[in-house]
Amino acid sequence: MKTELLYLSYVTILTGVLWIPYILDRVLTCGLLAAVGYPDNSKPQSKWAVRLMKAHSNAVENLVVFATLILLANAMNISNVTIANASMMFFAARLVHAVCYTLGIPWVRTLAFLTGFAAQAMVAVQLLGR
Repeated sequence: MKTELLYLSYVTILTGVLWIPYILDRVLTCGLLAAVGYPDNSKPQSKWAVRLMKAHSNAVENLVVFATLILLANAMNISNVTIANASMMFFAARLVHAVCYTLGIPWVRTLAFLTGFAAQAMVAVQLLGR
């Protein structure tokens, strides 16, 4: 498997499991019935869980762009060191972003987001150069 497809898999798996901790928090803070239902007056979730929900939404939004770029590169048979490194960089950036967002670490979170954006731009430049 190409490096960029492997890291696309990793990013997808990470994005796919980010919901688990905040749903567990919802069950613990609100109770199982409230967590699976639609109560009118639900208890607020833990602050870290609210931040993780936001990180998850951001991860989904960025996965759409990253996956499209990587799949386009694969379809166009463009694979090189820049795309491979950008893929690894994007995965690391998204992991750091999720952790820092959840823990409430603002500057590192922002730098991780910008790093992920730069990784996407690196892949886009490779595509546009063909």
